[in-house]
Amino acid sequence: MQINLITGISGSGKSVALRAFEDAGYDCVDNLPVSLLESLIHTLEKENSERIAVAIDARRGESIAELPSILENLRSHHQVRVVFLNADTNTLVQRFSETRRRHPLSKSTTQTQSTTLIEAIDNERALLEPLRAQAHSIDTSNLPSHALRSWIQDLLKDKPLGLTVVFESFGFKKGVPSDADLVFDVRCLPNPHYDKVLRPLTGNDEPVKEFLEKIPEVISMESDITQFIEKWLPQYIADGRSYLTVAIGCTGGQHRSVYLVNRLSEYFRANKELNTLQLNFLDRHRELDSIPAIKV
Repeated sequence: MQINLITGISGSGKSVALRAFEDAGYDCVDNLPVSLLESLIHTLEKENSERIAVAIDARRGESIAELPSILENLRSHHQVRVVFLNADTNTLVQRFSETRRRHPLSKSTTQTQSTTLIEAIDNERALLEPLRAQAHSIDTSNLPSHALRSWIQDLLKDKPLGLTVVFESFGFKKGVPSDADLVFDVRCLPNPHYDKVLRPLTGNDEPVKEFLEKIPEVISMESDITQFIEKWLPQYIADGRSYLTVAIGCTGGQHRSVYLVNRLSEYFRANKELNTLQLNFLDRHRELDSIPAIKV
């Protein structure tokens, strides 16, 4: 059975992700108590269910600490993937403010003072850290709902085994993606933004590609990044990772980073020597899909 656990910080888009799994034909269960996970899997096995997505978050309190060992037991018989949704604290505060919803860990009684929103978010991060460390993490801070749904759909096309390498372009002016494992800063390269003709285009457009591929520094940067990744990929595989996110950043995330992500993806997908390593590849361009933000 393919088991997908959807978890993460409240307000980061777990409901959006779960609906994407449901649209893809998965049996979906939201807000499942930790103690019922194994029983649910046994029941669905009897019903010959092949694909399931379960959302569990920190509102289950300290019982969330039992999840890593439960998942380890399930992995002995099933394919298990953990998808962890995250966002920076400022974004989460804004989302809760806009929707006027309370954080699940904000407790109010007549005896004690309510936990502040930021304290609740910090508590939630601490509770979920053991899960985040073993998960495929997605930073939704600057990601609209439709883009998150698209990223989940791409994830579902991924093979269940082997290392998945995610190439992601971003703009430094909106911050470094929190899910990035390797970050390469390409702001030192000539910027097509200063060309009035190229400014409204992106790294996906031919005029921008033609502009950048003629610049020696761009070619050199691409070569250096490629060699670094090739050298260290076997070590990341040996480390037992399921996902490796390589983030390429320029100023606005429109031209240089998009171009280089596309080039890297093309190179590694075509590299026959890497086929024996069971590698899978995903491409993401964070800034090409902008606000509105995900609602809580």
